[in-house]
Amino acid sequence: MKTTLEIPDFVFRRAKSAAADRGIPLRQLVTEAVQEKLNLTSGAAFRPWMKHFGRLHKLAKENRTIEQRVEDRFEQVDPEVWE
Repeated sequence: MKTTLEIPDFVFRRAKSAAADRGIPLRQLVTEAVQEKLNLTSGAAFRPWMKHFGRLHKLAKENRTIEQRVEDRFEQVDPEVWE
């Protein structure tokens, strides 16, 4: 599809230079840049923490132990603190 874009001159010059350095047409550079931006703003790429999701599954037992200790400790809070 053909379209017209208005971009600042300095951005155009940098893009044209980058395309030339890579040996690709400007339209390919722009297409790749737009695609990359779309990929970054959707899905897991937009949420960098997702790449680590599930990696701590080996610590499940330790997490349960810690949660139990916290729960036990909170059962011992003085009622006066809440008044």
